[in-house]
Amino acid sequence: MSEVPPTGDSPDDPFEGLEGFEGLEDLFEASGLGEPGSTGESGAGGGPGDLGDMPVIGDLMRVLQGAAPGSSHAREVARAIASGGSSEPNIDPTDRIALEQLVRVAELRVTDATGLRPSRGAPLRVEVVNRVGWSDRTTGDYGELFDALGESIGAGGDPDPDDADPMTSMLAGLTRMIGPAMLSLTTGAMVGRLAQHALGGYVLPVPRPPGKPMLIALPNVEQFGRQWSLDPDDLRLWVCLHEALYHAVFGVDHVRDAVRDLLLRHASSFETNPRRLEEMLDDFDPISGGPEALAELQQAIGSPDAILGAVRSEVQEALLPRMTALVAAISGFVDHTMDHIGAQLIGSYDRLAEALRRHRVETSESDRFVERLLGLELDQDQYERGAAFAAGVVERAGHDGLRRLFTDPANLPTPAEVDAAGLWLARIDLPR
Repeated sequence: MSEVPPTGDSPDDPFEGLEGFEGLEDLFEASGLGEPGSTGESGAGGGPGDLGDMPVIGDLMRVLQGAAPGSSHAREVARAIASGGSSEPNIDPTDRIALEQLVRVAELRVTDATGLRPSRGAPLRVEVVNRVGWSDRTTGDYGELFDALGESIGAGGDPDPDDADPMTSMLAGLTRMIGPAMLSLTTGAMVGRLAQHALGGYVLPVPRPPGKPMLIALPNVEQFGRQWSLDPDDLRLWVCLHEALYHAVFGVDHVRDAVRDLLLRHASSFETNPRRLEEMLDDFDPISGGPEALAELQQAIGSPDAILGAVRSEVQEALLPRMTALVAAISGFVDHTMDHIGAQLIGSYDRLAEALRRHRVETSESDRFVERLLGLELDQDQYERGAAFAAGVVERAGHDGLRRLFTDPANLPTPAEVDAAGLWLARIDLPR
């Protein structure tokens, strides 16, 4: 996945420590929040103990004090990052028509190969968009997840009532104050980053609301094709097939509901640690450390992860094996079916598949932060785990056996079964 080029040119850039969110200083102005680091008449500190005198924290306080969290704010941040601060051309109608025709082909092939229908009662629709259009749709489609994250992270941060440490109390109050707005910035930045490289709607295996059109980000498809010198028509057909497959899988009610439930439970179960910033500040000495100490402080608390103070809870740790296994099984099914269909339809399929599989696992630290926030584990090991499961099922029971993965809610595999396809087949064949 491509990196977003940093915009800060000097070591004094207050967002230099935000891995993957280097352009946020431009976003604040674009989204109506003002410029980070500007003091303004109302932003001056009131005295030695005023938060406005604290480097970085003071800047954040001034920026965020008037910002109301919510999906509309996240949407503006996502738009600013997705577009890179410049206007995008609309999609050419001829390109839109060409993709609609390819989607018809993809829909028929997916139905024949899987027995699943990507759309119910009507032809599969596709929404061909630019990067801003992708971010707008995705901000809305992920709204339920973002709301759950906001409630979870915003609910914590209270210090121990028996702890009279003023620093702990102050930092707990700071977390409660800026946490919701920072979460809004973070989720918006997350969507904006995804919009810069997503080829379709399922760059992450997150179900979208049923009944909506399939999503294709054509500028990214074209850019990726140029970077890898791929045949443009073959690449377009590959993307249509891939998106139609995920659309079909998540069109199965019990599959969509199972993944959605795990994602929402994970998002709702973060714990916030009011001592986290205090721990980061423990060795901070602005007197003896000088400018280097300020730079270290800025880097330590400059990441969304630190400001949110979100830590994975025991509830989330218990959910992860189930979520990881289910996502691995789904990705294995999609990859195996893509190989089965694509090799018959696309002349350059092997070259395409290799390029696209590299594309999805070349993640940056900021991409990993996104995955951790949502509770997804999408590294190469998990993709290989899913591929081994699909191959094991087909070896024992053929393609029809693999189709049974989604025919009954009881057929969704356990973590142990994803690692042993024979166990899964044995269980689903037991009398019920």
